[in-house]
This record gives sequence, C-alpha cells and structure tokens, in this order.
Amino acid sequence: MATGHYAQTSQEDEEVFQQKHIPPSRTLFKDRFETRKPVRLYQGADRLKDQTFFLSQISQDALRHTIFPLAGLTKDFVKKIAAEAGFQSVCSMTKYNRDFENFILEYIERKPGSFVSIDDGKIMGQHKGWFTLTLGQRARIGGQVDPWFVVDKDITTGDVFVGPTTNHPGLFRDTLQTERFHWIDEEPPVELVRTQMMECHLRFNNRMPLTPCTVTLNLDGSVWVMLKEPIRALTPGQFAVLYKGDECLGSGKIIRLGPTIFTLQKGQNCMSCPPKDTNQQQHPEPVN
Repeated sequence: MATGHYAQTSQEDEEVFQQKHIPPSRTLFKDRFETRKPVRLYQGADRLKDQTFFLSQISQDALRHTIFPLAGLTKDFVKKIAAEAGFQSVCSMTKYNRDFENFILEYIERKPGSFVSIDDGKIMGQHKGWFTLTLGQRARIGGQVDPWFVVDKDITTGDVFVGPTTNHPGLFRDTLQTERFHWIDEEPPVELVRTQMMECHLRFNNRMPLTPCTVTLNLDGSVWVMLKEPIRALTPGQFAVLYKGDECLGSGKIIRLGPTIFTLQKGQNCMSCPPKDTNQQQHPEPVN
C-alpha cells in the first residue's frame, strides 16, 4: 500500500514488493528463529509536517507492506504538484469546518454543569456538557471580560474547572502513565528492557515540539513517562508517542496523569494558607 503520509521507513520500496508472505506467529512471543529485521518508522524529510504521530499504532506487518512516496518531499512542493494537476484539498472545504460543540450535541444529550474557578471554587457560569470541552481550550463563559481556560473536569459531578490564564499552573504536568505500550518493533528497545529506564522524546499532539523525557517500563507492559519540563494540557485518552532520534518507537494511550504544578504548589503552601470564606459557594479541587 502507498499512502500520502510524510514519513519514511528503514526499507527501500523495492524490498516491499520483493518480500514473501509469512503467516503471523500464533505464539505469545516472536519466533526467535525469524530472520527478518524489523522495519522501523522514521520522520519524513519535512519535519514541520511530519505525520509519524498518526502512524504510531501501525503494526509491524502493515508497515512492512507500506511505502511512503512523499518521504523525501516537503508539503510546499507537494501542494505545488497538486495545484498543477488541478487537485483540491478536502481540508479547505467549508462544509467540513464545523463547530465541534454544536456538532457533538447533535448526537449526545446535553448534560449542563458549572464552570468552577480552580483558584477559589467560585461558580463562574454554566456549560452544555463536560464532553464538549477539551483541556486547555478557552471556555465560553458569559459575562466574563477576561478569557478563562479549561483546566480540569469532574465527569461525576459535571463540573468543569477553569483558570484565568492560558498558562495557569493547573494546566501543566510532568508525569503520565500509558496503557500497555504499542512498540512498532513489537518489542521494547533493548536499552529499556535491560535498565528499565530510557531517555527519549515525547509528543502527545502532532503539532507540538518533541519534549525530552525519561521512560520507565512496567511489568504489565505500560510505561511511566517523566518529562524534563512540565507541558500544557496533557489529557487522558490521547496518545503519548515516543521518539528516539529520528525513529518513532510507538505509542500508548494515556490513562493516568501526575499532579499539576498548581496542586504541587498548593501542597507546599498549605501550611500558610488562610481559611476559606465559608459564605462563598465553593467546590473542591478535582482529584485525578
């Protein structure tokens, strides 16, 4: 199969067509007598448009049978070729540019809840459903002059916690855990197996820069990722994609997050915190 992703592999296109079909193993572990080297996934030549993030869950068998004709091209050059051929991008068609909140509410029943200030527990307004909101996005709160941003959500009560700045410390974390990690090589890197820890880079959004991190391998196949610097709006359900140099190692769904910088700061300062105003309607801080 040929795809238009900006990515490349460790094998030449001719190797894709020359290989023979080998039925997949029915055992738990790979056949140690298997002589084929694993195919590795690398970032494309256009690093700004690299799409290995979207391929991080690809199986070894599928990758072995895939070629990437755009591997060595930049998107600007590809757009030039497409324009000369009379092609149009689907992404530019207005009918696909829909408001997410209204779109999702066409299919899911509204579950109104409160916007709650993460700083003091004050109710700031109402929303149509916590599932229409994403961590880090600007919250639409009527009557507020200054912008507020979604910091956390309590899906049990329906409360959505908001902060008054886009870089509120409640949006930053430096630790996460994934479910069982999908290694494109089918097995964890030798370095990680040998020492249980490995230095590499992480990306949980295709547009974000690679972030240095340390990975710890758990017995159940999941991994803990400790970031060198806290990053904004880590979200359970998104995928943590790991890179070692130019190679995309694979990914795992984020299932657990460490405490926010706001929580850590609050814990350090708790001994000097003044008593809360009991006359003001307040909500407790969410627990992750």
